[in-house]
Amino acid sequence: MTLNSSKPAPTFKPLYQQVQQLITERIVEGVWKPGEVLPSEFQLADLLGVSQGTVRKALNALTEENVLYRRQGVGTFVSEHTLQKMLFHFFHFKSDDGDVSELPSAQLIDTQLITPNEEIRHIFELPETEQVIEIHRIRSIKGNASIRELIYLPARYFVDLDKEAKLPHSLYHYYQQHFNITVHKATDCLKAVLANKDDQAVLKVPAGQPLLEVTRTARSLDGRLVEYRISRANSQDIHYLVELNQR
Repeated sequence: MTLNSSKPAPTFKPLYQQVQQLITERIVEGVWKPGEVLPSEFQLADLLGVSQGTVRKALNALTEENVLYRRQGVGTFVSEHTLQKMLFHFFHFKSDDGDVSELPSAQLIDTQLITPNEEIRHIFELPETEQVIEIHRIRSIKGNASIRELIYLPARYFVDLDKEAKLPHSLYHYYQQHFNITVHKATDCLKAVLANKDDQAVLKVPAGQPLLEVTRTARSLDGRLVEYRISRANSQDIHYLVELNQR
């Protein structure tokens, strides 16, 4: 292993950032998988031909970004999307009684390979010939069908996912384990909408009832846009919660 990267080199980048980029690329390539321990700082420094201090600085930066995590006296590990992490990091709908103890269940309605419409193709910047996978499912909170989800995935990144008869509640963990794709960053946009006929059938609400729509774009460790998700929620008994912390 060397500092040579498959990515175009910038005009200037500090050495620790080059090491940081290389480690990220190796994770994306599956050299180190989610939950696996990395070589020690000393071993990485020897492999890369840099100082142990440079490696430590790179690992610290990746730990701050939650790409890696440390276990005192054990080592540095590749982060994985456990159910608990999913609950608090990527799922922001909560019941009004404040209970956030478990990730809501998901009932799969349909999964199919489709030719995307112009909007979806534009979001992913896909050529006209490329297909996407569409997942339609319902999220239930405290036994009530509360959220209707439409999830779009570029088929080239998720080969044959459309053939799966069942999918787990936690898709981000599933992406990691089966396709080596780690969702690292997500952007949510919220707006009020009115329930249409599909919402009425799935969520059992009157047509025209106000719903909260959240559209999400999710990117992998290497910046690829890997998911577009539309969530339409009956907010009678749930709300959307985001905690902001100064860093």
